[in-house]
Amino acid sequence: MKCPFCGKENTRVIDSRPAEDSNSIRRRRQCDVCEKRFTTYEKIETIPLVVIKKDNNREPYNRAKLEAGIIRSCHKRPISIDQITALVDEVENVIFNMEEKEIPSSKIGELLMDRLKSLDQVAYVRFASVYREFKDVNTFMDELKKILDHE
Repeated sequence: MKCPFCGKENTRVIDSRPAEDSNSIRRRRQCDVCEKRFTTYEKIETIPLVVIKKDNNREPYNRAKLEAGIIRSCHKRPISIDQITALVDEVENVIFNMEEKEIPSSKIGELLMDRLKSLDQVAYVRFASVYREFKDVNTFMDELKKILDHE
C-alpha cells in the first residue's frame, strides 16, 4: 500500500478491526519512511452485477440510483438516512447472494417495495406509483385498497 503523503510503498498495518457496517475491515496504517498514519478500508469484491431494465437494455448495478429512488419516496417522512441505508444494504445482500451476473430491475423493485411497505406505507405508495408507472387515479386507488385490505 502506497503512502498517500510521501508515495513510498513501505507501509505497515498497526491496527485492524471490522468497520461499522461489518462488511469491511478498517485498517490503520503507518508509513515506515515519513511515519505518517492513514486509514484504509478493505471490502469484499463482488461479481459485477448487470441490471436488465424494462426495455431490455442492460446497465451496471448502481447503488446510488437505488438510494436516490428511496430518498425521493421518503421525502418529508419520518425515516432516517440510517434506515434507508439499512434497507438498501438488505436488498443488496439478497441480490448479491443470488450469485447471478444479471438481474431484472423488476426483481430489485419488488424487493425494495416489500421492505418499504413495512417501513412506511406512504413511502411505499410513492415508490410504487413511479415504479409501477400508475397511469391514472384508479390504478393508484387499487394499490391503496390492497394496503388497506392487508391491515
